[in-house]
Amino acid sequence: MLRHYWQVIKPGIIGGNLLTFLGGFFLASRGRPDLALLLTTASGLALVIGAACVLNNCVDRDIDRRMTRTRNRVLARGLMSPRNALVYATVLGVTGASLLLATGKLLPFAIALFGFTVYAGAYSLYLKRHSVHATLVGSLAGAAPPLIGYCAASGRFDLGAVILLLIFALWQMPHFYAIAIYRLDDYRAAAIPVLPALRGISTAKKYIVGYLLAFIVAMPMLGFCGYASHAYLAVVVTLGSIWLFVAWSGHATADDRLWARKMFICSLLAISVLSITMSLDSVPAVATQFQQYPAWRHNRGQITVFPNISNNCDLTPIITKWSSC
Repeated sequence: MLRHYWQVIKPGIIGGNLLTFLGGFFLASRGRPDLALLLTTASGLALVIGAACVLNNCVDRDIDRRMTRTRNRVLARGLMSPRNALVYATVLGVTGASLLLATGKLLPFAIALFGFTVYAGAYSLYLKRHSVHATLVGSLAGAAPPLIGYCAASGRFDLGAVILLLIFALWQMPHFYAIAIYRLDDYRAAAIPVLPALRGISTAKKYIVGYLLAFIVAMPMLGFCGYASHAYLAVVVTLGSIWLFVAWSGHATADDRLWARKMFICSLLAISVLSITMSLDSVPAVATQFQQYPAWRHNRGQITVFPNISNNCDLTPIITKWSSC
């Protein structure tokens, strides 16, 4: 019985998301992480993600039974009642949200709430079954964990946060399209409108290369804009080149399924190496010209907009509001 409650939260997905969370957190910490904040935010995030996964399993239990990959999931096999799953998800979600709020930082909580709503609500309840664009919308939820880590550590939503959002949202597109090609028979059996099923594998390959090129352009922006070091740039350029080589080889492959599996493995390696590199990378907290734009900053119940951050200048707020949050 306890094993079922563990399986239904999809611990592998939680682990992967926590890895990207750590990448964002340590990137923003600049070598000076707040360990108490790290543990509290990570715990809250893990619980919220677990709640979203339970709700997703509950909503998808009918189509999960039609897919080879998912037919043995707990709710698909009837090993847990939908009622118990909903209660479990509620407990996880409320506890996780409480931990995020306990940090005194509103931005991470707001981003987690947005990601939860997109994944458990818009994506699971409607888009997954009705729209080929479900993956694009769902990618916003997948990009939430590194964004939460970054905003928790920095207390702000700035250009670095925008770049992280782009990087991790773009990564998910070739990642998921590779899964969709590899498991195409499953998606057809469940009548899920994924791109390879509706427009063909050849079209999906073109989209994969297109999104991958955008991902490769987005990754170095952290370095060019002063948020990461030259070592980070060297790693991501190499990483992107290898993944692009594998993606391009798909146009000449005789076995689309085997190629898609290679792409899926490459995507996991890419996001892992990227997150670990961001975690290990340390750049002094010195603002560049790209970091001089106003940024939303939240700390202890206040949200402030700071202008033109530069070396040796006072960070004087020009707008302060929500002081009673």
